[in-house]
Amino acid sequence: MKSILFKAFITSVCIFLMAEATYAQKTGSISGTVIQKNTKQSLVSATINLAGTTLSTTSDSIGRFRILNIPVKTYNLVVSSVGFKTFTLYNIVVNSGNENVFNIELEEDAVGLGEVVVTINKKSVVAASLETPLSVQRLTAEEIKSNPGGGFDISKVIQTLPGVGGGQGGGTFRNDIIIRGGASNENVFYLDGIEVPVINHFQTQGGSGGPQGILNVFFIEDVKLSTSAFDAKYDNALSSVFQFKQKVGNANKFQGNVRASILETALTLEGPLSKNKKTTFLASARKSYFEILRSAIDAPFLPNYSDFQTKITHKINDKLTFNFIGIGAVDNFKFVATKDITPEKLYQINSNAAIQQWNYTAGASLRKSLSNGFWNLALSRTRFNNNLQKFEDNENPTPATQTLDFVSNEIENKLRFDINKFKNGWKLSYGASTQLAQFDNNTFAVIQKEVRNSSNVVVQPAINQNFSSPLNPFLRFGAFVQLSKRAMNDRLGISGGLRTDMNTFTTNGMNGLQTLSPRISFSYVLADKWTANATTGIYYKLPVYTLLGYADNNNVLVNQNAKYTRATHYTSGFEFLPNEGLRFTLEGFYKQYGNVALSVRDGISLANLGTDFTALGNEAVNTNGKGKAYGLEFFVQKS
Repeated sequence: MKSILFKAFITSVCIFLMAEATYAQKTGSISGTVIQKNTKQSLVSATINLAGTTLSTTSDSIGRFRILNIPVKTYNLVVSSVGFKTFTLYNIVVNSGNENVFNIELEEDAVGLGEVVVTINKKSVVAASLETPLSVQRLTAEEIKSNPGGGFDISKVIQTLPGVGGGQGGGTFRNDIIIRGGASNENVFYLDGIEVPVINHFQTQGGSGGPQGILNVFFIEDVKLSTSAFDAKYDNALSSVFQFKQKVGNANKFQGNVRASILETALTLEGPLSKNKKTTFLASARKSYFEILRSAIDAPFLPNYSDFQTKITHKINDKLTFNFIGIGAVDNFKFVATKDITPEKLYQINSNAAIQQWNYTAGASLRKSLSNGFWNLALSRTRFNNNLQKFEDNENPTPATQTLDFVSNEIENKLRFDINKFKNGWKLSYGASTQLAQFDNNTFAVIQKEVRNSSNVVVQPAINQNFSSPLNPFLRFGAFVQLSKRAMNDRLGISGGLRTDMNTFTTNGMNGLQTLSPRISFSYVLADKWTANATTGIYYKLPVYTLLGYADNNNVLVNQNAKYTRATHYTSGFEFLPNEGLRFTLEGFYKQYGNVALSVRDGISLANLGTDFTALGNEAVNTNGKGKAYGLEFFVQKS
């Protein structure tokens, strides 16, 4: 019944949207808001121009703008204001359907009003910053949508960036994100400043990969990937930080779209929630129907998934903005009878586990502009529930033949606060975070079956896991400071940061000196369009909850002495920007790892695992492993 109602609703929305498109003109529109990057306050009288046309406008008293009657085409949007660096948005596709909405931040030009000796390239093509001057890539929503083979899946498109790989044996169908030789769980993901640990359907617990991304590309304005020189406010990052910037819902009209394929249907809606246009929303829902394709190819399994995403923005006043975000998914992977059984299908059936997962992240943030900066306050909750079942014969399961019964639950309640100030060319950021972590795990697993000789005598006993984790809720703390400065007519940029993290669970978790992580970066303009960059830093990550919560068959925790994994980065390179739409980079990197978790049972580094559909870290470990990764990257980006 629910399926029938869902399909009827989708059909009604499709008819409405097609009818609207039928009567639409061959023109479109662009709207948005312009704010100051340093203070987040509205920027009045900024000029917004469509490059190559006479169409332009200026932002009003609260920073909003709108351009109507734009001929259907692809444009570059140029935003400028006196005393600020000009910013260009590339490849904006204007059509007669939905209105494009952008939230644009302009950075103050420290040398813009004085005598300029060297012309500093504005770096519009990339999101490099004073804190992270190198190892940065940026993708816009249009680049994600137009990526060949990406299928509107942000996780898959990310794998095409330099230094990013999939798998380690996980297969090309998975979204495992391996950055510069690191592990799949060394990345952190932030959605409008809220950490989102789960971004894939059927995600490997303790890892980050899965076969299908959850994030809706129609929510995304751009994606910024940092693979080194992480800002000190981000914790638990060893290989990368992903910052997903979401759009703000259209304040002028209600609009939406429906995207359908052979595997799924997705509905996205947005619009105003108040007459004064101060409150807007974005909402989406997606439902798979793999059963249609499964019947055609006679697959022995049936994966089904659903997900939702929402964002509500309320402009309380010119200085105070409230955001709420929500994202979640429900996944179910089961085995079904086939018309024609083959050895390959038998292998697929009995080498995998049945999966039932659900997860969500809900978060609220408050941002206030100050006279010389701004502060952020964010509160969020994440929950990840995972149930894995496996039998010797998954088609005919019986209790006697069960080899895996894994049920776990992760909960994180997080509070973050940071202050950002700008004065006399200096930028100071500092803040703190705390979170309450909860984890429970009930595991039965056959590690090795009993072996008998010809006389039916046991020569090797069975090895089983059978425990309920006694891990109690524990607290995690973090604090950071970052100081940055531009000098020499904006040619030299220097940034240094310091961070520490603690927890109340591990043996030495409250010793903040053991996780003291300094980092420093330099950027110097050698000549017009040429920049040299260098950075070094130490970064720490708390082991995954499956590792911390693992217990022996007597329900005794055995990994409580686990250490924070450490990675030390050394990175340098050159950047050449012939114009604002073209970028060349050449970078060399070297990473040293310490305190890496090693399996006691197999002697394998857990950094080499995590690309299958089970759970990573559910075993006894020693955190005394070492490692290294190094490489050279050349990248060209044209917008």
